[in-house]
Amino acid sequence: MPIHRHIKNVVHNYTDAERKVREATSNDPWGPSSTLMAEIADKTHNVMAFTEIMQMIWRRLNDKSKNWRHVYKALVLLEYLSKTGSDKVATQCRENIHSIETLREGLCAASMSWLQRVWPTQQHF
Repeated sequence: MPIHRHIKNVVHNYTDAERKVREATSNDPWGPSSTLMAEIADKTHNVMAFTEIMQMIWRRLNDKSKNWRHVYKALVLLEYLSKTGSDKVATQCRENIHSIETLREGLCAASMSWLQRVWPTQQHF
């Protein structure tokens, strides 16, 4: 774990569940590991951890465009948790489906914008 992430975790006094969500939804260029997502899914069966996990996921889903990986990975994690975590995850997703769809559409639009800027460079290869 990068030192700056460790410092933020300590300064903000994040719980273990919150730290795991932050790690799974980091700006690192790779996706969250299945092992980490499985650990988070197991924690959703604990009432206190469930609340912490979902609050952190919603916080990540509402990040600014410079942190688009937070949003993308939070959607990946949310999909995984809705299938393998507590039933309450799927219930919360259904209750907030409009917000999730809006985020997904926005992320697709941002990706297309990025592709349009990068594509001319790629044609040289």
